[in-house]
Amino acid sequence: MCVIFLAINQHPKYKFVVAANRDEFYERPTSHADFWAENPNVLAGKDLVHGGTWLGVTKTGRFAAVTNFRDPNQTKGEFSRGNLVKDFLFSNLTPNQYLQQIQLDRNKYTGFNLLVGEFSDDVNILYYSNISNEIIKLSSGIYGLSNHLLDTDWQKVKKGKSKLGNNLDEISNDSLFEILADKTQANDEDLPNTGIGVERERILSPIFIETPIYGTRCSSLILVDKTDNISFTERNYLGNPTQFSENTFNF
Repeated sequence: MCVIFLAINQHPKYKFVVAANRDEFYERPTSHADFWAENPNVLAGKDLVHGGTWLGVTKTGRFAAVTNFRDPNQTKGEFSRGNLVKDFLFSNLTPNQYLQQIQLDRNKYTGFNLLVGEFSDDVNILYYSNISNEIIKLSSGIYGLSNHLLDTDWQKVKKGKSKLGNNLDEISNDSLFEILADKTQANDEDLPNTGIGVERERILSPIFIETPIYGTRCSSLILVDKTDNISFTERNYLGNPTQFSENTFNF
């Protein structure tokens, strides 16, 4: 994923809301979200290069998602970051146990931000980055995560959080997808400096990214109500936000 917005215990019906975009090279082979043949408990898309995923849930109420940490000078890790999500969804470890385990191997991954948690009873979501190396439990609230640390003051993160908060009273798939389809670039004075140059910072600054070879491949919504009914909707794009295929899973 490249941007994830979360609302925890902020809505009278939905205790957990996720709206996220996955940005990737268009040529990278990918399977759309579905229940996995090797583990029908898991619902997620699949990266067909390394076999992991960027975001997923389980029928038992587990959730995980990952974003890359943008730093062109970092050392490339030996393990795929998509396995961080897959392995949690496949495991029976508590979120805290799992992240403590990941801490031991943190230097084997290129920089990442990882969200893992459970929502079968109370919403218990934890955040960990191997850059900051701190496990944080998320309290009730609205959060944004892109390619820096949680709630970093990037324009896309601030905008998405604000729109999510302002739309919670009339939440719907359409309103959430509208947030994720925003292609507005940040002004130069609002661009981060991650070491990739101003032109690339501009291109990567919108919530929805479009370039000839790289951009937003899919948008995902997860809504969990207070009786643990889960709605998972994924849009896969055909070049721009107005052309897409869409699938919804309810369980």
